[in-house]
Amino acid sequence: MLALLAPGQGSQTPGFLAPWLDLPGVADRVRWHGTVAGRDLLTAGADPDFPDVVDTAVAQPLIVAAGLATAPLLGDLPMGTPVAGHSVGEFTAAVLAGALDPSAGLALVGERGRAMAEASARTDGGMTAILGGDADEVERAVSAAGCVVANHNGAGQAVAAGPRAALERLAAAPPAGARLRPLSVAGAFHTELMAAAQRVLADVAAGVSAKDPRLPFVSNADGAVVDRGSELVARLVAQVSRPVRWDSCMQTLGAMGVTAVIELPPAGTLTGLVRRALPGVRTVALRGPDDLDEARALIAEFAHVDVSPLLPWRVLVAPVGGTFRAEPVVPGDKLPEGTEVGRVVSHRDETAVRTAHGGVLVEWLAQDGDPVAPGQALARLHPETADVVA
Repeated sequence: MLALLAPGQGSQTPGFLAPWLDLPGVADRVRWHGTVAGRDLLTAGADPDFPDVVDTAVAQPLIVAAGLATAPLLGDLPMGTPVAGHSVGEFTAAVLAGALDPSAGLALVGERGRAMAEASARTDGGMTAILGGDADEVERAVSAAGCVVANHNGAGQAVAAGPRAALERLAAAPPAGARLRPLSVAGAFHTELMAAAQRVLADVAAGVSAKDPRLPFVSNADGAVVDRGSELVARLVAQVSRPVRWDSCMQTLGAMGVTAVIELPPAGTLTGLVRRALPGVRTVALRGPDDLDEARALIAEFAHVDVSPLLPWRVLVAPVGGTFRAEPVVPGDKLPEGTEVGRVVSHRDETAVRTAHGGVLVEWLAQDGDPVAPGQALARLHPETADVVA
């Protein structure tokens, strides 16, 4: 299985977009995305001397615009290709999955960037990368300093965030065996210091119409596969002040059987993490137009998979990993949208499994008591929605 990844803030470099602008349609799409987001993203991405490429209010819409402007160059993705993004990259993934219209996605990101920049200006916060060390020891040291782990990136990498004074305490008492590197960011992203920005985004997102994603969307919150548009948008909003669990996203991709990934521009960070966390998975980072041929060849390798036996069926998947506990529904039952057909039980909690669409249960693909992985198929439904009533 192939997956498509979208990077987050910090992956951009001055002038990274310039080589892409000569390709058909890219400059036009970036110009439109900038108009929607309220920023001159063409100049911000192409000018190597642009002074504000690291400015949160500029960088966030720029990164999303870059991904959305270059993704069409890949051609059609194989049906069922999972998508995942890191932090603001989740907005890129949400659009590519079909949950958000591109203009809605860029409008939300524009507000997100402005709100987070304003929240950062009002709070004295920052972020520090932690490279290496035991994961439990890292958590203890970060907590003792008064910070939180804002990014669980996996592959021996985490990012602590919090007030500057707390980060100074962490620097004075670092986790054993770890190297610390302060990051050039404006604030403590993905912490409670961003609560005001989250409220701003929530107000704007309340008017957004979201669709259920056409492609599996792997969420930063916990690595769950989200199949309802309303839940996806709620997670995008909550993510502003909550930790990014990219480690869980990679675990889900591995459990789903992903064997290759393509990372959209500005690429390199996520493919590097995948190579370390999922050895053997093939990676293509779209650092420039010269990487397109390799990416297209990889897509062509997966295009031959025949999914016609699954159509017009809808497959219900496990949102998280754990033990599946089925409700007493049997093949032939008509299930309205939102019907709970079971729960996935882990050592920490239980997650309901609900039908994203109405339909008739055709067959169970997992049985009560089976261990299941995130994204694993649980049941097959036929979309006979006309006869299904709530």
